[in-house]
Amino acid sequence: MSDTSVRSWRLPWRGLGLSSNLDAAESPQPYRLLAEAPGLFDFVEYSAPLSLEETRAQASLFPELWARRGDIPVLFHPVHLNLYGPELEPSAALAALDAHAREVGSDWVGNDVGWWHAGGQPFPGYLYFTPPFTEAGLRDCAAHALHVQSHLSVPLALENPAVFARRGELHVLDFMARLHARTGLPLLLDLGHLLSYQLAAGLPLDAGLADFPLERVIELHLAGGVVTRSGARGFYVDDHTQPVREELLELLESLVPRCPALRAVTFEGDGHPLEVALLTLRRLRRVVPAGPRPPLSLSLEAPPTPALTRESAPWELFEAGYGAAPERGGDADGARAETDFRLAVVAEALDRDWPLSRLLLAGTRERLRAFTASLEFRELFEEPHRSPGHAFAAWTRRQLREQPDEGLAAVVSFETFLPTAWRMKAPAAPGPGQVGLAEGVRLGTFPVDLTEAVFAARALRRHLAGRAWAGEVLEVSGLESLAQVARRPAPGPWTFVLRRKGRGLEVVTVPPSLLEGLRVLARAPASEAQVPAQVLAEGAALGLLRRG
Repeated sequence: MSDTSVRSWRLPWRGLGLSSNLDAAESPQPYRLLAEAPGLFDFVEYSAPLSLEETRAQASLFPELWARRGDIPVLFHPVHLNLYGPELEPSAALAALDAHAREVGSDWVGNDVGWWHAGGQPFPGYLYFTPPFTEAGLRDCAAHALHVQSHLSVPLALENPAVFARRGELHVLDFMARLHARTGLPLLLDLGHLLSYQLAAGLPLDAGLADFPLERVIELHLAGGVVTRSGARGFYVDDHTQPVREELLELLESLVPRCPALRAVTFEGDGHPLEVALLTLRRLRRVVPAGPRPPLSLSLEAPPTPALTRESAPWELFEAGYGAAPERGGDADGARAETDFRLAVVAEALDRDWPLSRLLLAGTRERLRAFTASLEFRELFEEPHRSPGHAFAAWTRRQLREQPDEGLAAVVSFETFLPTAWRMKAPAAPGPGQVGLAEGVRLGTFPVDLTEAVFAARALRRHLAGRAWAGEVLEVSGLESLAQVARRPAPGPWTFVLRRKGRGLEVVTVPPSLLEGLRVLARAPASEAQVPAQVLAEGAALGLLRRG
């Protein structure tokens, strides 16, 4: 915007809502939950790409959301929306965001004040970078927020970000209050994110709320999380799949009557089983009763969009966050905890496609840091349409060029080959009275036999995880045994079983007799009478077979 302008909206009362990432396979599925308990909540808040077309293509639950939006209102909580970072969002992306919000009838959009993506590539696990709570960080976040709002026909609600390391002299509530004062934009207060800062600063949960402009808060967020401790320090991990902490529920109860502009309370229950989500929502319903309330008149006098200074040095935060450079601030313990969490998220992402190679080449904290500090990882955020797996593959190839190892090379080649094996012809569906391979199962062949390595990786993960319960840190010296096994593959060719597991692929090791039966069924389904009883029993128990 080139000049100050005044815009007005009438925001309806939305009440109590449940969040969703619009994956029909994940819990809690909001519309099924409403079928179990009609009227238990009033709206669905969902996360999705900025573009409505991308959301239609990627979100399996979107057709139901679209069909029912007249009865169950929706709020759009986008991802891929930078409210901090080295570059402003492209105008085309913001035009898509505005069209999306208008089409679904979202009365506002809310987003964490953070750096979510670079070059269109989200940071692994959507683990954004929190701006430093300094004057420079404030200027840059104000530039981002006003730039986004200038392209929207609905209000942008600013959400306080999650915090591991305390960077800057401002309290997060002071930072958000000043950001509101500079932009005029309404506020979204996330209680778990607030707890994360208070722990980082060693303050009580309600510190700073007395002077915070609660009258500008239009939405409250509540989610699950875990508090972990290292020495005298506590850290809040914003993991929505975990139970909601009692102190956050109590804080919510105290805040609802203190927020006169409040329009919505959202339970971010991602990953909670339906029966658990029911319990939480029933408690929240007592705090946010059902029923209409008058609309809220909201006027926004937005100043011109300032230039982005980049003085808050987001790329320095990136390098410190992924272990490529030392932390420049004073909170070394918080910075280490943040790096540890980012490395764990990267490891989890890699393990979907590279479970063996990741353990062998980046199984320790230092080796993971070597990957995330590499040029290959940095280039991931400069080239669109890549993934952490692509960067890891390139980094792995370089490691093997610099230090050749035939055993490790065989493992890497095998995991590189697995997507091709999966794309081979799907097994035919069995007819009545027949048995065939399950729909998510394939057979593949590889030149050497890595059965022992597959088993060793699985056994070692169980062993190390079990020992971690009794120790203060994860003991990874046992990885050497996996390296030994990888260097002694059996002669091939090797026929293996491949199964879809979540978003990745799983190699299943089976006895030779069962494997021979699966080979026969991979060619064509057979009548149950023709399949040995042992093959039927073992294959069914492992989920590898289906009946017509």
